[in-house]
Amino acid sequence: MKKALKILWKIIWITAVAFVGSSLLAVLLFKFVNPPITPLMLIRLGEQKSEGEEMKLRKQWVSIDDISCSMQLAVVASEDNLFMEHHGFDFNAIEKARAFNDQKKGRRIHGGSTISQQTAKNVFLLPQRSWVRKGLETWFTFLIETIWGKKRIMEVYLNVIELGDGIYGVQAASLIYYHHPASQIRPAEAALLAAVLPNPRKWNPTRPTAYLTERQQWILWNMGNIGRMIY
Repeated sequence: MKKALKILWKIIWITAVAFVGSSLLAVLLFKFVNPPITPLMLIRLGEQKSEGEEMKLRKQWVSIDDISCSMQLAVVASEDNLFMEHHGFDFNAIEKARAFNDQKKGRRIHGGSTISQQTAKNVFLLPQRSWVRKGLETWFTFLIETIWGKKRIMEVYLNVIELGDGIYGVQAASLIYYHHPASQIRPAEAALLAAVLPNPRKWNPTRPTAYLTERQQWILWNMGNIGRMIY
């Protein structure tokens, strides 16, 4: 029995060390190398194939310096007001989301995830909801906040987010929807792109619903409150 427990603890220890080491290496690698694909992109491709649809993967990586300041500001105004201030987690937002979801059981769940958490999830993890995934998300969020810093987090986030059916990243989205590169995205366009983020395959920024237009105006107002991004 003691021998079996000793072997078990050895296996757990080796597994833990291997996981920590590999995750550190992956985060270090992606500090300098752009992620070629994400788990969500692979899942979407699988869904398209299984449904007999054309497999679409439209993305084009661009440097953060080639993404308009308005676009960077819009996602902060929409998704994470305290992005430049927190260390990966906005505990007030998490508590508000939890309280809302407790009251609205059975309806659409509100998330309290920061841009850092969303980036960690998009790049390293599957999108399924579970306590295990949430724990891994916390670990990877801590790592990217520590190793990447805010500017790299924003760059990766804006290049991998889903912004339509088979459309990923603001460069591809801007070229498809607005017919100009991400460097030329104007404030109103940026606010609309940010507004579709909760459901990018349902909403289209070139055909905004009344809700999207209202959301766009709120984001523009909040962009004015935040002012500008200083990394």
